[in-house]
Amino acid sequence: MAEHVVARVAEIPPGSRKVVEVAGRSIGVFNVDGTFFALRNRCPHQGGPLCRGFLMSAVSADAPGEYVHHADGAIVRCPWHGWEFDVRTGRSWFDPQRTRVATYDVRVREQAEVETYPVSVRDEVVVVEIGRT
Repeated sequence: MAEHVVARVAEIPPGSRKVVEVAGRSIGVFNVDGTFFALRNRCPHQGGPLCRGFLMSAVSADAPGEYVHHADGAIVRCPWHGWEFDVRTGRSWFDPQRTRVATYDVRVREQAEVETYPVSVRDEVVVVEIGRT
């Protein structure tokens, strides 16, 4: 499995994302409360730039008028047509069993673990693993 350093941890603070190009794929890397997730930046509806969409928290209801606001900010809405996906799983908000977007494994590693040339600054980096479709 090929690994690609895509950012320093500090470049993607909690509640934000960075869209990167990895092995010919546009991928959005999200920081949800300090945990990193990566999604293909292509909405399955009509190919829109999914990861550039509005990032929000989910709202659910067990009964009319009984709303529960989930404050994790882990839903991304496609800017073209509003399809919504959970950045943690890639599953759609409207049909999670059948509609999803590709996800990629993400790890945070010490920069010393990544093959580099000598540098004077050591920091953590975000690494996206490409190998599954």
